[in-house]
Amino acid sequence: MKIKYKHVCQECGYESAKWLGKCPSCNSWSSFVEEAITPKPKGLGKQAKVGGLQEPVKLKDIGSEKEDRTLTKIKELDRVLGGGLVNGSLVLVGGDPGIGKSTLLLQICQTIGEQDKSVLYISGEESIGQIKMRADRLGVNTDNLHLFCETDMQIIQDLINKTKPDLVIIDSIQTVYSADITSAPGSVSQVREATHAFMNLGKGLGICIVLVGHVTKEGSLAGPRVLEHMVDTVLYFEGERHASFRILRAVKNRFGSTNEIGVFEMKEKGLEEVANPSQLMLAGRPMDVSGSVVACSMEGTRPMLIEVQALVSFTNFPTPRRTATGIDYNRVVILMAVLEKRAGMLLGDYDSYVNLAGGIKMNEPALDLAVIAAIASSFRDRPIDPYTIVFGEVGLTGEVRAVNMAEKRVLEAAKLGFKRCILPEANLKGLKPVKGIKTQGVSNISEVLESIMN
Repeated sequence: MKIKYKHVCQECGYESAKWLGKCPSCNSWSSFVEEAITPKPKGLGKQAKVGGLQEPVKLKDIGSEKEDRTLTKIKELDRVLGGGLVNGSLVLVGGDPGIGKSTLLLQICQTIGEQDKSVLYISGEESIGQIKMRADRLGVNTDNLHLFCETDMQIIQDLINKTKPDLVIIDSIQTVYSADITSAPGSVSQVREATHAFMNLGKGLGICIVLVGHVTKEGSLAGPRVLEHMVDTVLYFEGERHASFRILRAVKNRFGSTNEIGVFEMKEKGLEEVANPSQLMLAGRPMDVSGSVVACSMEGTRPMLIEVQALVSFTNFPTPRRTATGIDYNRVVILMAVLEKRAGMLLGDYDSYVNLAGGIKMNEPALDLAVIAAIASSFRDRPIDPYTIVFGEVGLTGEVRAVNMAEKRVLEAAKLGFKRCILPEANLKGLKPVKGIKTQGVSNISEVLESIMN
């Protein structure tokens, strides 16, 4: 039988009958790889009709099923997952190399194993000896953890069907291949086929399967976009590789919220939970220095206090530099334009640098007012009271707009000893007085600058 071939884009999965230099779907260059077309068995469509069509069921006639979850005993992870791992679910964990994905998964193996549940750790990148060395360093010594090094999909399926563990970890999905597909491991076809097989396996046996996924240089998960659509939960590990803090964020979760985050700190013994990120983020904060102000950001239901730093310095070059770390660069440029237009601060001859201390990344509008205050403080070289917290969204006309969960932000600030809170005036309505902290409402940036500079 003559073998037919197709060309598949390795970035997005677009298929073409011939090779193309540029993918018409994702505009990637030289991304097409030739793959053999696997013929479907004849008569498959007829066999599917033997059992007859299923009748649709009314919604009210369907009994509600309770989610069967397994707690990982790692509170920050359980928070992100919405209350633990759901049995029969497929979880995808992505992140940069060296960020701590395998470290966290080994720590999960320890906590799950201590609950007398069996864990099968399948690695396609490391040997058993290498995993053992890392497990010894992390203190992982449970008897319920079983290691297996294999990349053949059929062998892995047979092993899972035979052992029926409570939790399966695949490190990583890009190394698993099926002999029925001619393309190389990590290609679009291989990743799609392997993910589909694990999805059927996990839901059929009622076990949770965790997949580790590689990321591209842009930070997105490598492989076809359908990979993220097929799984139940997608977790991203964020943070600088050489910094100590790590943030675990759910970008998709069929069994919980996608707004929650988990904060970890990388230490010699592995990842440690950060129960109070605000206190840790503000440790070592300078006092009575211009260009420094504390803001409060909401990540899901958790308020986090963050130090916003700004440095404005005169430049002799015709084009001043604008740099933003941890916050959207374009947002900072807009806020500087608002300062120039609405507050009369001529920043055209000054370099401006804005940074969120601690290596954390935030993208919430409530940080706008703090960025405005920090830039103005550095420009005028006037320190802001270190016991003052600022938050609010700033519009293009210089108005300060309301933000959500203002009361939680004020309570978090009062808990950490702050004496004054500058917030949008619209948020003062209905805000209950908080003991130990004075709230001051502002309606535009002129009021903010007048308040913090005096």
